[in-house]
Amino acid sequence: MPEFSLTALPPLFADWFASRGWAPRRHQLEMIVAAEAGSHALLVAPTGGGKTLAGFLPSLIDLAERGTRPEFGPGSGVHTLYVSPLKALTTDVERNLMTPIREIGLNIHVESRTGDTKQSKKQRQREFPPDILLTTPEQLALFCAWEGSRAYFSDLKCIVLDEVHAIWSGKRGDLLNLGLARLQSFSPGLRRVGLSATIDDPDLIRGWLSPVEPEAVRLVKGDPGAPAIVDVLISEGKVPWAGHTGQHAIPEVYATIKKAGLSLIFVNTRWQAEFVFQSLWAINDDDLPIALHHGSLAAEQRRKVEAAMARGDLRAVVCTSTLDLGIDWGDVDLVIQMAAPKGASRLVQRIGRANHRLNEPSRALMVPASRFEMLECQAAREAVADNAFDWEPHHAGTLDTLAQHIMGVACAEAFDMEVLYEEIRGCAPYRGLSWETFEEVVDLVATGGYALRTYDRFARIVRTKEGRWKVRTAQIAQHHRMNVGTIVTAATLNVRVGSRRAGGKLMVSGRKVGEAEENYFEQMSPGDTFVFAGQVWAFQGITGTDALVTHAQDKDPKIPSWGGSKFPMSTSLATRVRDMIQDRDHWRVLPADVQEWLELQEARSAIPDAASMLVETFQRGTRHFLVAYPFEGGLAHNTLCMLLTRRLDRAGVGPLGFVCTDYSLAIWSIKPMDGLDFEALFQPDMLGDDLEAWLEESFMMKRTFRNCALISGLIERRQPGAEKSGRQVTFSTDLIYDVLRRHQPDHLLLRTARADAAAGLLDVARLGQLLTRIAGQIRPVALSRASPFSVPVLVQIGRERVGGDAADMILENAAEDLIAEVMNEAEPGVVAA
Repeated sequence: MPEFSLTALPPLFADWFASRGWAPRRHQLEMIVAAEAGSHALLVAPTGGGKTLAGFLPSLIDLAERGTRPEFGPGSGVHTLYVSPLKALTTDVERNLMTPIREIGLNIHVESRTGDTKQSKKQRQREFPPDILLTTPEQLALFCAWEGSRAYFSDLKCIVLDEVHAIWSGKRGDLLNLGLARLQSFSPGLRRVGLSATIDDPDLIRGWLSPVEPEAVRLVKGDPGAPAIVDVLISEGKVPWAGHTGQHAIPEVYATIKKAGLSLIFVNTRWQAEFVFQSLWAINDDDLPIALHHGSLAAEQRRKVEAAMARGDLRAVVCTSTLDLGIDWGDVDLVIQMAAPKGASRLVQRIGRANHRLNEPSRALMVPASRFEMLECQAAREAVADNAFDWEPHHAGTLDTLAQHIMGVACAEAFDMEVLYEEIRGCAPYRGLSWETFEEVVDLVATGGYALRTYDRFARIVRTKEGRWKVRTAQIAQHHRMNVGTIVTAATLNVRVGSRRAGGKLMVSGRKVGEAEENYFEQMSPGDTFVFAGQVWAFQGITGTDALVTHAQDKDPKIPSWGGSKFPMSTSLATRVRDMIQDRDHWRVLPADVQEWLELQEARSAIPDAASMLVETFQRGTRHFLVAYPFEGGLAHNTLCMLLTRRLDRAGVGPLGFVCTDYSLAIWSIKPMDGLDFEALFQPDMLGDDLEAWLEESFMMKRTFRNCALISGLIERRQPGAEKSGRQVTFSTDLIYDVLRRHQPDHLLLRTARADAAAGLLDVARLGQLLTRIAGQIRPVALSRASPFSVPVLVQIGRERVGGDAADMILENAAEDLIAEVMNEAEPGVVAA
């Protein structure tokens, strides 16, 4: 474009580009023009297009032209603040940013500040601020809670938010946006810059980024790069009927690694990362240097892997989302996605780790673990080709996060409520915040709320004679700073044999069976049965950090324990899969055995369509099955199963248990279900009284409340010289939860916990959309035997019985029995167990 010529680039920088044999890209020049106009900007550009440099160029130019920097006073503070979602990304950007600074010969001081930065360095940064400070959202929240923050950032000219798509939504994004508003009040002329490669709706992010209306943020789009080359691995020309690890394709994956340079092998869970890593090592006869990288590994171990990648010492790294974002660890030749990616944006992000050169295509290989995953992989492949990303949900600011921010402001300086209210209303997530709700949040910070105001420990801020609010003591401020952030790590519960005393009180009476993440038990009600350590147990309840269980008489578990992925399939990808299934012409792009599978499903039952929901019923052995195909992801399906079993129990069919995948769900019962009123069964009103009754019985609300209490600061995990154990935190929050339930059931944190559970663990919004979409559109089909589409979910029942290698044997045997039955090679039988 003519207006973005080299005249926008000062000679010093133009010469540097020329010395490298480069020419500045259009979007880099456009970012300079936006900065000269004093405009906020959102840059959406593909990986490898110099996106990070584009974000920093205006600052580098401004700093190069400023002259001698004063040692103290105006002009001596931080000029540009860079915020990234990962500490490792901050370190990587610091290394890369120093290259132009050093080669051009600029007198610009750059430093990073993360949770790993030594305290002595942090103190020096306070006294002698760098020109450019690279940090994380949590460190920004700490700055906002520091007494000298207003003066420290008074010279701030620009804040750069990298990978903004990864941090804008959720509580972490809420806290970051509140921090942006603080910085804007310190330096009204501050420019906000967002950078991303994967945004479906730029206007949504512009609205989040802007202190006023979205139009105040200039949208800059980079030119598209070379289309990625995305292939799908079909192991020995066949796609398994069921599974979610991709174990069948490990030999082919290993052969692919041998032919490539450095390969990143992405999986969706830490368990899958361990599984794939061990499987590859078991056949690594060539002693290829293969490493493992995921969030549960020690930081030192992760750094060793990262350093080896940067040196080019590795041939493959099996990793989770810890390497999703824009870190350039070296020349990655190939990205391999084991099992389905669950989202187009995630796949694009991962593909972007390969090559890092805009004009050369990145290479990726997807390995579907089952036939449904083959559909999902093909849908994701087409989404990448169409440059279509996942739809972003609208998000309202959370009140526990707001409470933490208000506390931080009070630690930094006394605040006037009306002034702070207007500042917070300038934040996109809180534009709809009412004065009454704001007062309620301030009261939470000041007293703990009506039911807790008699306890001195919850009084954290006080009102001054001038009517302002400030932190009550220096010790309270110190405690707050030690507990800043919205990331609450998942706790585990001890699984112990227990019993009930007379009167119903729970007590520990036996051995510890093992440990499991508490969110697994949160959705259970007393009496629910599940498999753990190869046995069937009956859940009795939670006391402290113990999940008490008893030996189950019924060997048919009700609650599934085998989870395929922590990421539910995105709504947009699910829509593509549904559209593909009902379009017969589209089947031709699929492998021959998958096409035959679809044709057999159409002949034996029906093909699900987007406007309705297929519900199959049939008998196998002594059990009666209901299998439905919502395609709405594991979280929504799990909640739907919980609620359906309550209704089926009232209907008298005797539901025994359920399993679900991202594509389908199966419930089995004592009595037939084909005569039920399915329209009534799937009525959206199940999200009313049925949901309320279930939440009353489950422990989910207590655990969700604990997270809200920690984020709001009502309860502190870290204190000087000590950190509370998970048991201590749980005990404290359980007591508070019980008090509030009895004396203030409408307490702000109880309401927040309910909203969190609905949005996260339950995925109620997505479930509600499903029930509304299918209302009056249920397609019941009564079958004489299991359908082809039901095989992947039914074999999970067999897998529930045993862990380890035996589980895979059972899965294989169960699949063979079912496939033979579906293909009419055997009479209907009982699910293998």
